[in-house]
Amino acid sequence: MDSIGQTERTTQNRILALFRDELGYRPLGDWTDRSSNSNIEEGLLTAYLSEAGYAPPQIGRALHLLRTEAHNPNRSLYDNNKAVYSLLRYGVPVKMEAGKVTESVKLIDWAQPLNNDFAIAEEVTLNNGLGGHERRPDLVLYINGIAIGVIELKNSRTSIGNGIRQNLSNQLPAFNAWFFSTVQFVFAGNDSEGLQYGTVGTQEKYFLKWKEDEADNSRFKIDKYLLKICDKARLIELMHDFVIFDGGVKKLPRVHQYFGLKAAQAHVHAYKGGILWHTQGSGKSIVMVLLAKWILENKPNARVLIVTDRDELDKQIEGVFNESGEPIKRTSSGRDLMQQLGQAAPRLLCSLVHKFGRRDVDDFEAFIKELTAQPCPTVGELFVFVDECHRTQSGKLHRTMKALMPNAVFIGFTGTPLLKKDAQTSREVFGDDIHTYKFSEGVEDGVVLDLIYEARDIEQSLGSQDKIDAWFDAKTKALNRWQKAALREQWGTMQNVLSSRSRMDRVVSDIVFDFGVKPRLNNQRGNAILVASSIYEACKYYELLQKTLFKGKCAVVTSYNPQAKDVTLEETGANTQTDKQFLYDTYKALLQGVDAQPGKSKTEVYEDNVKKLFKEQPANMKLLVVVDKLLTGFDAPSCTYLYIDKSMQDHGLFQAICRVNRLDGDDKGFGYIVDYKDLFKKLVNEKGTGALQVYSSELDRSADGAAPDVLLQDRLAKGRERLDGALEALALICEPVKPPKSELEQIHYFCGNVELPADLLEHEPQRVALYTATVALVRAYAAIADDLAEAKYSAEDIGRIKKDVQSYLNLREIIRKASGEAIDLKAYEADMRHLIDTYIEADEPRLISAFGDMPLLEMIVKSGIANAIASLPDGIKGSRDAVAETIANNVRSKIIQEHLNNPAYYDRMSKLLEEIIADLKARRLDYEAYLKKIAEIARQVQSGEDDETPHMLKNKAWLRAIYDNLRIDVAPAVENAIREPRESYAVSDDARLSMALVIDETVRKVRPDDWRGNQAKENEIKRALLPVLYNDIEEVERIFEIIRAQKEY
Repeated sequence: MDSIGQTERTTQNRILALFRDELGYRPLGDWTDRSSNSNIEEGLLTAYLSEAGYAPPQIGRALHLLRTEAHNPNRSLYDNNKAVYSLLRYGVPVKMEAGKVTESVKLIDWAQPLNNDFAIAEEVTLNNGLGGHERRPDLVLYINGIAIGVIELKNSRTSIGNGIRQNLSNQLPAFNAWFFSTVQFVFAGNDSEGLQYGTVGTQEKYFLKWKEDEADNSRFKIDKYLLKICDKARLIELMHDFVIFDGGVKKLPRVHQYFGLKAAQAHVHAYKGGILWHTQGSGKSIVMVLLAKWILENKPNARVLIVTDRDELDKQIEGVFNESGEPIKRTSSGRDLMQQLGQAAPRLLCSLVHKFGRRDVDDFEAFIKELTAQPCPTVGELFVFVDECHRTQSGKLHRTMKALMPNAVFIGFTGTPLLKKDAQTSREVFGDDIHTYKFSEGVEDGVVLDLIYEARDIEQSLGSQDKIDAWFDAKTKALNRWQKAALREQWGTMQNVLSSRSRMDRVVSDIVFDFGVKPRLNNQRGNAILVASSIYEACKYYELLQKTLFKGKCAVVTSYNPQAKDVTLEETGANTQTDKQFLYDTYKALLQGVDAQPGKSKTEVYEDNVKKLFKEQPANMKLLVVVDKLLTGFDAPSCTYLYIDKSMQDHGLFQAICRVNRLDGDDKGFGYIVDYKDLFKKLVNEKGTGALQVYSSELDRSADGAAPDVLLQDRLAKGRERLDGALEALALICEPVKPPKSELEQIHYFCGNVELPADLLEHEPQRVALYTATVALVRAYAAIADDLAEAKYSAEDIGRIKKDVQSYLNLREIIRKASGEAIDLKAYEADMRHLIDTYIEADEPRLISAFGDMPLLEMIVKSGIANAIASLPDGIKGSRDAVAETIANNVRSKIIQEHLNNPAYYDRMSKLLEEIIADLKARRLDYEAYLKKIAEIARQVQSGEDDETPHMLKNKAWLRAIYDNLRIDVAPAVENAIREPRESYAVSDDARLSMALVIDETVRKVRPDDWRGNQAKENEIKRALLPVLYNDIEEVERIFEIIRAQKEY
């Protein structure tokens, strides 16, 4: 058993051996104490370029240009990284003399990967960040002396998430953002969870997992997938062909995108068409961009035409390519398209499929025969990408395209399964499948979210006042009394609407209610789409929504564009409004204050603004009402609910429901479908899953791999599975706690000895597991709290579940206080407070946490030790030992937190703390005397000053820090120092205080702007301090570290 729970060092040694012995990377050694570690190791790069045949002047110039782009202080990390990538990818343009040809210095040999110098360094100390903080990545991968990969390793008991967050914090300007300007890959891993990868700027929730040769289970997954990804040839290929800069976000491929593109490249080499079927939401557009770029680069005579069947998709394709740095020509008409195809440029175009048609064709077969005999003259090798090919592959327009461009290679892209009735025609047009990645695979890999379904019979639910009251009680039975009272007050304004006979009124009320109680909707992190059956109904819904909390926070997006001619003949003089007048008036009101832009109508500008708000600010655009628009190709990650009040089926239905399957953080576990039309009547019960089949038509099952079925999970069945799993996970986490499992045993298991910082750190994995599992439990409980009985829990089960949820929340609070942690600040608990406030009953109104958001020390200082103890969770205040440990640990945490700001003072406080703890243990202090003393220390630690602090330094933390840390005989130095203290300070007889004032004034006089992290500017300050501090260089360096930590400077 000694091999269980190995240290991080053990993992690191094994990974280093893997890179050295199996991957063939050259070990550079341990760089902990090596000075001037850099992302551009000029010695290594110079040696490589010399070996490659470049002259010293060329090398010098190339290095200068690379450094300039990598370390540009006026750009963001993203922009610096993008500029460096361009130099890596295409070479550094070097011109040595006027009149001579510019040559390209190739920093990487892309054609011959093994010609490059692959190396790995460990413990690479970095300390040039703006905040002066030292960081040390575990492993750094270098190619030709350029840092291209960073690996953070954790032991098997510590979450990969810690490694990811460490990588992200390293990329902040205050730490070491400069180092990441050359980095292409960011890895985090451990022996238990495997490996995850991203790139510069990748958010934690978007880190990816590789999956290949799943049957191979011979070694740790982290080893397996580092071997796969960091193989020399593959790493070079990934850097060269699979990196994309997309509108401010750098992206690497998911594994299915990599293998899909590889398969497509093989088809292109063979001039063979086919179909790429990658499920909705899995990044199909990225594959399209990468494939087009690869074709244009590798086939000099190639041209790429991208065809869509909707104007909205045509615009989106144009935007995707432009944002990724690939300019694309969007044709304006069929004639423009034919003209562009008949000339050599542009090489990349997009068009609507309808531009291939003609309206005046009586005999279509004769028309096709004529086109076949005289096809459109096209220049170059033409590759035609047909987006959403399932909608166009069997129509006349597609036959027209094939007749016009008989020599083109057609590649179809689709995110939906093929129907059996269309399969043969599809393969006749495009060929066989190039690569498939189906919905079930995307859900299994965590690339897209599973979909939860709920049918609602709105007529039967809300037919009378009695039913309305019963409905309200049923909807709110899981809420605590304070939340229920607030909701009932808000609900009072909806009573008249609910009693209305209009079905649409009731749908609106149902949605309003969801936004009051459903997770993500009621904390403004998520939003929703309502699908109406017609433009008229969409506008009616919008009108009704304006009378609710959605006023100013919802919009209607349809294909309607108001024109005066629409209502010219509509006026009847009957003082009534026709349907056309209603549409026209609704849109005129919508567009009031919206100005048209060049090339865009007012309606288009309005829609662009609405979509931007919906995606980026869900709290300010809660709901979109649509008919057909935005149901395909519209990536809205914050969208959590889709309400369907329109008859839909097959492809259209699947694409619509996939609006909610995008990932968006840990608090979005599923996409939710609410069906007011009872669209899913074909229940799939063979395996007892209760899942619903989306497609009513028979699916083509000829493709290899996973089944093509698209299933929706029943909300209550999935909710019960999720809740049971969360309770079981927490029971397993708490199982090792020693009997009698009281609060003290719980603290010892999750915190260790809280008086020992090292012990507290060692037990961090247990605490993180507890916190994350508690969050999962609260989310699972909130998702079906209203419907526990309907989920087939007995009354006894429901009582037990509620008790368990409250117990685990209490335990979480006890451990948080005992350890002195404010874990709520972590990203994965962003919605925790809201869920607890909504669903968990409190003893006092709105008070869930013992201290609210007030730290314990602040509570002690402001309210006194007795009140602070009285406010502790019951599990802590019931034990004197637990109270003593909790308070001491919170004091210690504050000391550690503030130590850098004033080491001498907080060293003194730490010593006092340890003395009174020792006195308590040795019984030299009784409990009451201990509380009195520790309350005084808490006050001094919280305020940062004690009774010995000179009056002049009260409320001046930066001056106190300098004063407390001066330990030399300052009198002679003061005589020779600058003698003009600031007017706000009185001259003091205290020589140490006078010295502190002189140092403060000196720093203020000489400090340049943005001096932190800039060695030259820091030296200016140090030079000015040197005569003040006896010309003692060591003392200057020591005091300078104190100065650096003060925000005042």
